[in-house]
Amino acid sequence: MEVILKYFPELSALEKERLFALKAIYESWNSKINVISRKDMDEFYIRHVLHSLSISKMIQFKKGSKILDVGTGGGFPGIPLAILNPDADFLLVDSIGKKITVVAHVAEELGLQNVRAQQIRAEEINEKFDFIVSRAVTQVDRFLPWVKNKFNSKSLNDMPNGYFFIKGGDLKEEFKNIKTTYIVKDLKEEFEEEFFETKKLIYMKA
Repeated sequence: MEVILKYFPELSALEKERLFALKAIYESWNSKINVISRKDMDEFYIRHVLHSLSISKMIQFKKGSKILDVGTGGGFPGIPLAILNPDADFLLVDSIGKKITVVAHVAEELGLQNVRAQQIRAEEINEKFDFIVSRAVTQVDRFLPWVKNKFNSKSLNDMPNGYFFIKGGDLKEEFKNIKTTYIVKDLKEEFEEEFFETKKLIYMKA
C-alpha cells in the first residue's frame, strides 16, 4: 500500500481502507480461482492497483460518468478506478465467467455500490458510456469495432468522451493505421518503479 500512498497521498479514509483490503481479498479468491499469477501477487499493488490507477493521473471522472471496462479479467483497471471514483458508475465485463465471479464478489466484499460485473462480449452490450477503458486486452484495431457506437453524445467531463488504453512496449506498429487523434503518456514519467519503464497510457477521443 505504501506505493499507492506515495502517488495518491490525498486518499480518503474509506479509499485507503478499501485499497488496503484488496490484496487479502484477491489472495483468498486466487486460492480458489486463479485470476492473478503468483509472481504478480507478490507485487500486487504495483502491477495491478497502481497500474490501473494510472488513468486517475489523467482524469478524475465526474459524478454520473459511466465507464465500461472491457476484458476486465480479475477486475483491472475497473475495481481500483471505482474505489477512487465513487460517484461514477462502472460496468466491468469479461467473456470468462470465473473471472466475473471473482469481480462480483470483490465488489461486494468492498461494498462498491458503483460496480456491476457481467459475463458478456463487448459487442453485445446495449448501453452508452462516457469512457471505455481496457488494459492490454488486444490490438487497438481489433478492439475498436467491438465498442463502436457505445458512447454518450454529450460529455460530462473535462476531457471529451473516449478510450483509455493501458499498454506496454512499442506501439508504433499497433497504432500505425489508427486515424483518430490520440495522446500517449509514458508511465515511467509518472511512476519511478522499474515495472513502468515500458508502460504507456493512451487516451483516444471517441
